[in-house]
Amino acid sequence: MRAVVLQSNYLPWKGYFDLIQSTDVFVYYDEVQYTKNDWRNRNRICSKNGLHWLTIPISREAVKLRISEVLLPDPRWQSDHFKTLYHTYRSAPYFHQIEPLLHDFYRARSWRWLSELNRHCTASIARLLGLKTQFLDSKDFSLEGDRMERLVSLLRQIGATEYLSGPSARAYLSGSEELFERSGVRLLFKSYEGYPQYSQLHTPFDHAVSILDLLANVKIGDCRRFITAAPICQSCTSHSTSLI
Repeated sequence: MRAVVLQSNYLPWKGYFDLIQSTDVFVYYDEVQYTKNDWRNRNRICSKNGLHWLTIPISREAVKLRISEVLLPDPRWQSDHFKTLYHTYRSAPYFHQIEPLLHDFYRARSWRWLSELNRHCTASIARLLGLKTQFLDSKDFSLEGDRMERLVSLLRQIGATEYLSGPSARAYLSGSEELFERSGVRLLFKSYEGYPQYSQLHTPFDHAVSILDLLANVKIGDCRRFITAAPICQSCTSHSTSLI
C-alpha cells in the first residue's frame, strides 16, 4: 500500500494532486511547525497583470505553532479571495466548474483554522477530479520520537509498504534510507517534469499556479491528463519548479 504524508497547502498546485492520484492513502501532516512564506496559507494564480499571490492573513505567532494550531482570526480575507478569483477566471471557458467551489470555500462558511480550510479545499477538488484516494489525519496516530522516527512510525501504523514524496523532500530524507528499509517501507519519488501545457488566459504559461487555474481552463474530464508528470521512481531527480 502506497502512502503520501504531506502538510496541507492552500489551493495547491497540480503537482500536489499528482501525488494524491498516485497514492492509496494521503495523510495530512499538520502536527509539525508552521513555516513562514510557504504554501500553507498562500498560492498563485494567473491574472491579466501577471502572477498574483492569494495570501491568507495570519498572526505573527503562527511561526511558534503547529500548522494544525494556526487560527484565522479575521474572516474578511474570504470575500477578497472570492472576488479576486471570480473576476480573474469568470471569462475562462470552464469557469462553471470552479464557481460552485468558490461559493463553498468563501461564502458558505467561515473558517477558524487554516488546516481545516486547506483540507476541505483539497478534498473537494480531489472529488471533482474523480480521485478515490483515502485521506487521513496524522493527529489520529501516535507521533513519537525524532522527525524521521515519527514519519516511519506513522507509515507503519497505517500499513504502508511504499512512501511517495515529491523531489524537494530528497534532501530531507537523505541518510534515512536504512530506517525505511528496516521498517519494510520502500522510498519512492515523484518527478514534476513532463506536465503538458494547456491554454491559460494569459501568457507566458506558468505551471506553478493553483490547480484552480487548470480547472477553469480545461474540461473536467480531461484535467487528469494535465496533472500526470514523469513516472514514479526510486532515484529520479527533477530540475523543474518543486512546490512541495
